[in-house]
Amino acid sequence: MKKAFTLIELLVVIAIIAILAAILFPVFAQAKEAAKNTACLSNARQVALSSKMYLADYDDTMPIFMAYQSSPAPFTQGHEGVEVWLLPYTKNNDIFRSPLDSGGPFTVSDTGKDTYWGAYGSSYRFTKCLHTLVAGYSKSYQGDPGATVSWTVTETAMEDPANSRIMRSEMLPFFDRKKGFELPDCSRYGYDCDAPNNFYKQWSGRGGSLIFADGHAKFVTGAGQFDNTVVHPFGHKSGDPHPTDGTWYWACD
Repeated sequence: MKKAFTLIELLVVIAIIAILAAILFPVFAQAKEAAKNTACLSNARQVALSSKMYLADYDDTMPIFMAYQSSPAPFTQGHEGVEVWLLPYTKNNDIFRSPLDSGGPFTVSDTGKDTYWGAYGSSYRFTKCLHTLVAGYSKSYQGDPGATVSWTVTETAMEDPANSRIMRSEMLPFFDRKKGFELPDCSRYGYDCDAPNNFYKQWSGRGGSLIFADGHAKFVTGAGQFDNTVVHPFGHKSGDPHPTDGTWYWACD
């Protein structure tokens, strides 16, 4: 007589497999995200080093601020941006792509692309006040078309280059306005806003990469760390009050 599983035994086996899957799948997902976080930081370090090499060749002067130009499209003739200025040193456009980059509501509506890298050429956002501005030079989407005064930034003129955040991951988890800020709107960071002005999409549940003027990068996990970084050559920190714009984050980021 052949032995076979009874229905009860089969259900027990299925239940055990389901329990193991419920335990292991989150672990696998966390391990996958941790690997992406590490790769994002590695790319950020390469960008930081390329920025230092650029400074060495250009009399310590930061590149001209250009951000989020979508026409011409990234990696095509005529496209401009800080990533273009740094490309001779990175030798690879992929360095500016974070493996965490999954785009956001605006990239899809603006360009049809599902990553910031694909839409604009970089997953990392450049800090306006820590880059050079040229009056009348307004070819990029977030250049400064109304600027009438040029602004030259050098690393030696920065009060605190080791804490001066020249670039950052575009999306950081604490940009979610529900992360304990007790604010009814998106006034702290301007990302997780009500439709149709929502820009936020979670890339990592843990944090994101910051790139500093002295050539190092680090992975931050909290709003306090982020707000304590410097965004202006005179040492003003991101979370410090600004006389007209609320905080220096809003004036410079």
